[in-house]
Amino acid sequence: MKFYEKLRKLRKEKGLSQEELAEMFNVSRQSISKWESGQSYPETENMIAISEMFGVTLDSLIKDGELETDNNNAISSPFWLTRGSVYEYKSKRTLFGLPLVHINVGRGAKKAKGIIAIGNIATGAISIGLIAKGGLSLGLLSIGLIGIGVLSLGLLAIGSISIGAIAIGAIAIGLLTLGALSIGMYSVGALSVATRVAIGDHAYGHIAIGQVASGTRTLVGPQEGSLFSGIRAYDVRQIINEEFPGTWNWIVNLLSGFFR
Repeated sequence: MKFYEKLRKLRKEKGLSQEELAEMFNVSRQSISKWESGQSYPETENMIAISEMFGVTLDSLIKDGELETDNNNAISSPFWLTRGSVYEYKSKRTLFGLPLVHINVGRGAKKAKGIIAIGNIATGAISIGLIAKGGLSLGLLSIGLIGIGVLSLGLLAIGSISIGAIAIGAIAIGLLTLGALSIGMYSVGALSVATRVAIGDHAYGHIAIGQVASGTRTLVGPQEGSLFSGIRAYDVRQIINEEFPGTWNWIVNLLSGFFR
C-alpha cells in the first residue's frame, strides 16, 4: 500500500473531509488532494504530524506496505492534534451526539463544538473562545444564557458592553442594568436612564434617584459625598411600591439595598 492510499484510508476512518484535514494542517484542500493522489508528498514536519495524529508509526506510513500501530503514541486517542499553531482535542465520549469536550485553537477560524467547547469560535453548553455561543459563554464576543465577555449578550450579560435581561458592564442595556452608562427598565449607574427606576449620579426615569434627578418622582441626594448615604432605603421602597405596585419584591429589595 502506497503512502497516498494510506492517508486516504486513515482520513476516511476518522470521518474527516479533505477540507477538515487541510484546516488542521494549515494547508489548502488542493494540497491534501495532491497528497492523496500521489502527485506530491507532505513536508517532513507534516509527515510526522500525520503519523502522530493517526497513531501509526512513521516508518510504516512512509514505506510501502501495511500500516503499523504506534503503541507508544499518546495523542491519537481519543483524538489529539498539536502542531505549530494548531491544537485540537475531541473526546470519544459523547452526549446528545456531541463530543463531551472539543478543543480547537490556533491560527484562523478554528471552530469547536461540544458540550464543553474551547476554540477560536466555540459553541457548547459551556463555551470559551474569541467568539463564544452557548449556555455559559466566555469570550470577546459572548452570546448565551450567561454571557461574559468584552461584548456580551445573554439572559445574564457581563462585559464592557453588555446587553441582556440582567446586564452588568461599562455600558449596560437591558431590563435590569448596572453600569457606568446604564439603560433599562431598572437601571443603576453613573449615568442611568430607565423607563421605571433610575439610580445614579445623573438619573433619568419615571422614578429618578440621584444627585441630578429628572422624572415624575424624584429623590435627590447630597451634592457632595456619597449618594447612597443621603437617601433612606425605606423611602426608595415606598416610592417604588406607590408608583409600580406589584413590582417583584426581589427587585424592590435589590434597588433599595443600595441605601441604608
